[in-house]
Amino acid sequence: MMKPVSSLKEATQKIEYFCSYQERCHEEVAVKLRTMKMDPEEIDSLMVHLISSNFLNEERFACSFARGKHRIKHWGKIRITNELKFKKITQSLINKALQEITPEEYLDTFHALAERHWASIGETNALKKQKKFCDYMLRRGFESNLVYDKVKALAISDQ
Repeated sequence: MMKPVSSLKEATQKIEYFCSYQERCHEEVAVKLRTMKMDPEEIDSLMVHLISSNFLNEERFACSFARGKHRIKHWGKIRITNELKFKKITQSLINKALQEITPEEYLDTFHALAERHWASIGETNALKKQKKFCDYMLRRGFESNLVYDKVKALAISDQ
């Protein structure tokens, strides 16, 4: 637990630094300010300051989040959408963020991840291997039609 900040100036410096070293959504910043024992009026005024000073931009956050989670963690669109909804990002911003991922890049990532994971499953029972593969890819947030089409293709190539 953080110690309460002594002044609004100190809180402003801390929260500006918090927002400057990594993109943040409004919800994360509001939670951080509450842990700093700020009262609701101070939180509102700091949020307005952060937005007007461009420390806080929800669209920039959503786009950066979508790109990063796809390129680094290899998440699919469903998982990215769910995580952004959890962070209270609006649907219109989620749609805009998902446009940051080109269809070619998305499919390249999907196929590379699918083939790598298929090869890594040591299961000898074909049905169990297919189930493990599907569970993994669906957990990653890829669309079920893509996953099921890919598992059919990989199962045929194994025979």
